[in-house]
Amino acid sequence: MMFAREKKQKEKERGAQPRPRVRPVWRRGWVLPISAALIMGIAGGGGWWAISSGQMTRGVEQVRWAAISTTAQMGFRVKEVMVSGRQQTSRKTLIDTLNIARGAPILAFDIAAAKLRVDALPWVRTATVERMLPDTILVSINEREPLALWQLDNKLHLIDAEGAVILTDGLENYADLLMVVGEGAQARAAELIATLGVEPDLMTHVRAATWVGDRRWNLHLKGGIGVRLPEDNPAAAWSRLAQYHRNHQVLDKNVTVLDLRIPDRLIVKTGPKGSGQET
Repeated sequence: MMFAREKKQKEKERGAQPRPRVRPVWRRGWVLPISAALIMGIAGGGGWWAISSGQMTRGVEQVRWAAISTTAQMGFRVKEVMVSGRQQTSRKTLIDTLNIARGAPILAFDIAAAKLRVDALPWVRTATVERMLPDTILVSINEREPLALWQLDNKLHLIDAEGAVILTDGLENYADLLMVVGEGAQARAAELIATLGVEPDLMTHVRAATWVGDRRWNLHLKGGIGVRLPEDNPAAAWSRLAQYHRNHQVLDKNVTVLDLRIPDRLIVKTGPKGSGQET
């Protein structure tokens, strides 16, 4: 009798416990991506059949959009756009360029076309655009860094280290950058700045640089002094001028042109500053 009562009590206790909740298979995390892949695979197969059997392209699109509609009903809709690497490009500009709306079917979003549009934005150097199923678009951009102002035909452009034009308007915030002048100067600006950076104290005197004859630079220093760099080994000539200025304060004297084109020699022209012709 005692054993029977204990057995009934245990059965009663087990019966009072809530039964484990069974989650429908179709709602499990791994099912959605697999289901979407199967549906899109069927859509692809339908498209192949339509083409191979001579059906019109419209039939292919109908199959494709039917598949996309099915995945959208399963939850494959855009809920979020995640962006990384953005500094100069506004989020609004980026979202407008992606041309994607919240709630849109995520598998209808054309990744390749969106990437081309993002790559064309002024500040964007490279970009990646990806889907993270079921509901997120991932955008990563690598932006260009301003290097110098490039003047061509009296028009200023903001350029990066590759010589690519970033902006042509609204350049007020970049007035302190070095200005390079002339056709082809933009492609060699990074090399010039690296050369001038060998002597950073002397570099602070440089206001602009003109690319001459597609072969060498003329520098325009503060105070109206012109410096003619040689075609070969301009870094060595620049260091030679820096040493000469440290020893003789040549930039503080009444000079107009400092010609460094002859190795191991500095030719100095005097007169009203800014009057020297540059050739």
